[in-house]
Amino acid sequence: MTKKFFIFFLIICFLAGFGLLWKGYRILFYENIQLTSKNPLIHIRTGAGMEEVMDTLKKRNVLKNPNEFFLLAKIINYPQKIYPGCYQLVNGWNNFELLKCLRAGTQTPVNVTFQSHRLKKHLAQKIATMLETDSLELLKLLSDPVYTDSLGFDTLSISVIFIPNTYEFYWNTNAKNVIARMVKEYRKFWNFQRKEKAKLLRLTQHEVTTLASIVEAETNYEPEKRDIAGVYLNRLRMGMPLQADPTLIFAVGDFSIKRVTAELKTTESPFNTYKHAGLPPGPINFPTISSIDAVLKSSQHNYLYFCAKEDMSGSHNFAETFSEHLKNAAKYQRALNERGVR
Repeated sequence: MTKKFFIFFLIICFLAGFGLLWKGYRILFYENIQLTSKNPLIHIRTGAGMEEVMDTLKKRNVLKNPNEFFLLAKIINYPQKIYPGCYQLVNGWNNFELLKCLRAGTQTPVNVTFQSHRLKKHLAQKIATMLETDSLELLKLLSDPVYTDSLGFDTLSISVIFIPNTYEFYWNTNAKNVIARMVKEYRKFWNFQRKEKAKLLRLTQHEVTTLASIVEAETNYEPEKRDIAGVYLNRLRMGMPLQADPTLIFAVGDFSIKRVTAELKTTESPFNTYKHAGLPPGPINFPTISSIDAVLKSSQHNYLYFCAKEDMSGSHNFAETFSEHLKNAAKYQRALNERGVR
């Protein structure tokens, strides 16, 4: 009886051991990632604990067996080494492959694309939709004179570092590191050739971007950007006020304005280029590369005036004399009246 019991006991131990080995093998190497959508990315927030990680995975419904993943995570001490970020999952991964990626913090960079925005707050909000970066923290730093001074800018000129393009970031990049990266990109953008072109125009990099922001606001019609830049450069050389409507609209802060009136031109602001000669103290938007290069490669001509064409095509009539300009302006005003634009 004792011998039979001993054999039975050995069999039970063998089966239990085999069961544990099989369970361990299954937890480690069986496929547990099953993507149910075309989006293979998950985002783990800074400061997230194991419970939040599990909630994220469950909401995405990517784990066939969440309990097995959780058990292995606890065994290898992943809850103590959670790295935030954006991670790309692979369909068919096992628990070990997923945890290896998460535990090592092997992030997948995300593309951050922004266009020309009018205000810093708009840009901050846009970036915050693509990164974990807090928009209010970003805006606070961009508006902090001590911080911007430490980077070699002021609260107005700091805008020039944001050149519309597509950039790769890690999703959990904080506000300070976003700014540091954009400063680096700004310095890379201003290569020797661009700096030399700015010198020939007798403009600083900041002034080039400021003028480019006016060109950006004046037109989306690429073939005329260089011509419009040339008009404003001619005025600057003559000491003539720029009288740029977009700067006045920026000063007023009402971007719904369609027609600039005489009353608006009396607005007191350093951005009112009807009252103050020279360039405004900073950009009125975040100009695109094409607008910046349009200033650097501006057309050489004798035009001092331009006015939108009466056909509303987006192109302009250019003029060398004020009397000629008045004729062009009258045609445009009539077109606005006919369309009921006030």
